Amino acid sequence: MPSYNPPLRDMQFLLHEVFQVTNEFKAMPRHAEVDADTINAVLEEAGKFAVNVTFPLNISGDEEGCTLDKTTHAVTTPKGFKQAYAQFVEGGWAALSCDPAYGGQGLPFVVNQCLYEMLNSANQAWTMYPGLSHGAYEALHAYGTDAQKQLYLPKLTSGEWTGSMCLTESHCGTDLGLLRTKAEPLPDGSYKLTGNKIFISAGEHDFTSNIVHLVLARLPDAPVGSKGISLFVVPKFLVNADGSLGERNPIFCGGLEHKMGIHGNATAQLNLDGAVGTLVGQPNKGLAAMFVMMNAARLGVGNQSLGLTEVAFQNALAYAKDRLQMRSLSGTKAKDKPADPIIVHPDVRRMLLTAKAYAEGGRALSTFCSVLIDKELHHPDEKVRQNSAELVALLTPIVKAFLTDNGWTATTMSQQVYGGHGFIKEWGMEQFVRDARINMIYEGTNGIQALDLLGRKVLGNQGASLKKFGKLVGQLVEEEGVNEKMAEFINPIAMLGEQMTKFTTEIGFKGMQNPDEVGAASVDYLRVAGHLVFGYLFARMAQVALREIAAGNADPFYLAKLQTARFYFAKLFPETATLMRTARAGSRVLMDSDAALA
Repeated sequence: MPSYNPPLRDMQFLLHEVFQVTNEFKAMPRHAEVDADTINAVLEEAGKFAVNVTFPLNISGDEEGCTLDKTTHAVTTPKGFKQAYAQFVEGGWAALSCDPAYGGQGLPFVVNQCLYEMLNSANQAWTMYPGLSHGAYEALHAYGTDAQKQLYLPKLTSGEWTGSMCLTESHCGTDLGLLRTKAEPLPDGSYKLTGNKIFISAGEHDFTSNIVHLVLARLPDAPVGSKGISLFVVPKFLVNADGSLGERNPIFCGGLEHKMGIHGNATAQLNLDGAVGTLVGQPNKGLAAMFVMMNAARLGVGNQSLGLTEVAFQNALAYAKDRLQMRSLSGTKAKDKPADPIIVHPDVRRMLLTAKAYAEGGRALSTFCSVLIDKELHHPDEKVRQNSAELVALLTPIVKAFLTDNGWTATTMSQQVYGGHGFIKEWGMEQFVRDARINMIYEGTNGIQALDLLGRKVLGNQGASLKKFGKLVGQLVEEEGVNEKMAEFINPIAMLGEQMTKFTTEIGFKGMQNPDEVGAASVDYLRVAGHLVFGYLFARMAQVALREIAAGNADPFYLAKLQTARFYFAKLFPETATLMRTARAGSRVLMDSDAALA
């Protein structure tokens, strides 16, 4: 059976020592009174909830899955899931970072992200039920009418109701311009929606009395393509003016998808048979509102893989210390035992350190982005808000794709540490691998994220956003460039930072002549950008660790951080050289391949 220990020490290191969040909060009136003790106390209790309430349900939930009564369209979640959610709501966790105007606790977003990392480590499938509600909350908070906000946000904030996002149709995944769901206006100003949606996570369940669905659909006179999409809020039960529940709305679960992983989450096929909804935002402008939800979800999906990376690493490390196999190549290490533990073998350490580096780098990136979001939302200086928003937009596809690709690598490597036992269900490792696989697919496949990064976020504004991140790298290089102890961390990012300008310009020029060049280079480009970001963050972590060691701090945490950073720069960061070479190979070898793919 697997185990899990919340990585509170690493979270505290990032929050208080690397990013010094309480200093950042002092500039934001909403969070000015939030101190380190409050943050630490909240995260400690969050860790207890994850370990004691949701983690014990992970394997059983995977084995049991969800069941659908096709007569009533009701979905029953695995044993214990509903009760765990009731505890989650009772503890106030659903409201942690929500607006106090709607009953939220108003804590910083970064604290909420730490909570969700631990919940994802403990039980990703369960965590998706409250997680989807946050996206619905954000979209309505940003684009809902006052009436919609008053009707739905208090219940979403408290967790009394949950939310879902309904985009995908059987013929229409990434290309939302193809969707067919129709919305016909009714005399009272509402709309009647008809159509079918698939792959709707948490689309039907028994946790709450109501589910608030956000649905993309077309108005009768809508333009073709993505410019003719509108967004509607369609509750499972209609809501009366006083907030009480009315009639059952005809949005029904017609089936549950049979999946590779996340069995405990109900991935629903939803049929809208004249379901009543109200318009969110402007007609035919639904994508703008939905992207608020989608971007929140993309950051959340990166956090899912971060959680799985951490829990898989923890269990692989414990197993490697205990499992006896062969003797060390450099001489016996455990003389009192018939064989040495496998952690003495270099390749086992390579796999363990890869998972550890991806967990710690991913946590640093998630924390960094979360602080930027807090600044984007609440900083009084408009320029700071704009700069933060621009950096978040640049980093969002990296969080989604780089962290989920790394999570797949880390979970499979952690499984590999177990050898044959990793393939056996009782150890729990194969579930982490299965659950991690979906994260590379949904909320926009990682190939789509790469196109978004290179085509829209970098080339789309002539590299302006990339230059802003480059300035952060340049400031660190200038600050530590003469520090010999930092050279092994600073020199690689300084070199890659310089190379990125030429690399990006080269792809941009080729793309102007042939757009396929951008598509051919984008996935490699995203990984290069991901390593630049990780490199910058590992250098900042090493900077703090070296400073503490020089001051006489004997906490082994800092030496461990340095050793992980050294491994990252020596064994993982050099991937960038190969990636830039393959990106420069161009589109011809891909597109001039009709015979090979006949």
